[in-house]
Amino acid sequence: MDESQTNHMKAYGIAYWVLKKDDAIDWMLNYRGGSFLLPARTAYQNELVIRGVSFEVISDAEANQLEEQIVSPASNMDMMKLEKAPKIAVYSPKSKMPWDDAVTLALSYAEIPYEVIYDDEMMADQLSDYDWLHLHHEDFTGQYGKFYASFKNFSWYIQQQKDYEASARKHGFAKVSELKLAITKKIQAFVAGGGFLFAMCSATDSFDIALAGAGLDFIEAMYDGDPANPNAESQFDFSGTLAFENFKLRKDPLEYEFSDIDNTEARRFRGLREDNDYFTLFQFSAKWDPIPTMLTQNHTQLIKGFFGQTTSFKKRVIKPDVVIMGEADVADEAKYIHGVYGKGFWTFYGGHDPEDYQHRVGEEPTDLNLYPNSPGYRLILNNILFPAAKKKKRKT
Repeated sequence: MDESQTNHMKAYGIAYWVLKKDDAIDWMLNYRGGSFLLPARTAYQNELVIRGVSFEVISDAEANQLEEQIVSPASNMDMMKLEKAPKIAVYSPKSKMPWDDAVTLALSYAEIPYEVIYDDEMMADQLSDYDWLHLHHEDFTGQYGKFYASFKNFSWYIQQQKDYEASARKHGFAKVSELKLAITKKIQAFVAGGGFLFAMCSATDSFDIALAGAGLDFIEAMYDGDPANPNAESQFDFSGTLAFENFKLRKDPLEYEFSDIDNTEARRFRGLREDNDYFTLFQFSAKWDPIPTMLTQNHTQLIKGFFGQTTSFKKRVIKPDVVIMGEADVADEAKYIHGVYGKGFWTFYGGHDPEDYQHRVGEEPTDLNLYPNSPGYRLILNNILFPAAKKKKRKT
């Protein structure tokens, strides 16, 4: 899976497809950018050809030699056994919204199946049916993405507010923010119980803001019908948040920003623009830090930056036990972070679309046929296979 691979994205789809057939595969961490070793079956080779994924056929003897090389204590490589395809859910509204989602684009292009769930399924406790959850471009604070100033008169915004309010009433809540908090807590419990969570853009910081402000009214009247409590922020509790602490809200209800977690504004003052905006992946020890190693497998360590409502995360508000896997030193920010909560794991990835630097509301979705080897999108797919991995037992 180095630069010689013709289609990195669909290679992940092949790996998932093989797992769905109850066949195990090996993920060779840090070997040629993180390669997959599949059983030598004619059906698999045919599917690789059909999907345009390049591959090499090796003998059993060569495979054994390769494993010896990878597991050697002298190498920063390792073998992870992938055994079971995780069942994937995407938390997303069923109605059409004027923005796309990088994860569903990646899943669709890679031909990895997923199911869309939303408030009804969450409140019916159906989340436990899944292994891996992605949070679509979402606002868990109940402020409709803080789009009020720019889009309050647009038909999609008006309909979204009606739909969200109807959903809140249906489930016995007076406010959308109360429903979103209940769902946030269900997701928190899902992770604590051993689930895998992945989120991008505004779903990252708004999730932790909702948890920190649980039971407090920090939402202004245009979003929930009554004024915010001016003292709410002083009562925030960061003990149950996943990634962030000691952050400050951006209280202007007309400002397109939730808090000072996001580094979008600050990075502009650092001179970052499309032609010089990059972040760097850390190199982890495959044998001692297998999880972040899996999540950072790529054919390059330097990856193009990209904007979102939440573009990146200020390091000063990241909890000390969080693993920073990708950062931009020039902006003193983290782009890609990971952590453990209870028995489960979560990953937050800043930005909206890895191949559209400043994707705007209403723009056409990215055509991934143009970016089959996107390193930014590849990070998303690392997370898809992560739940299937188990440390491979050494031969004796």
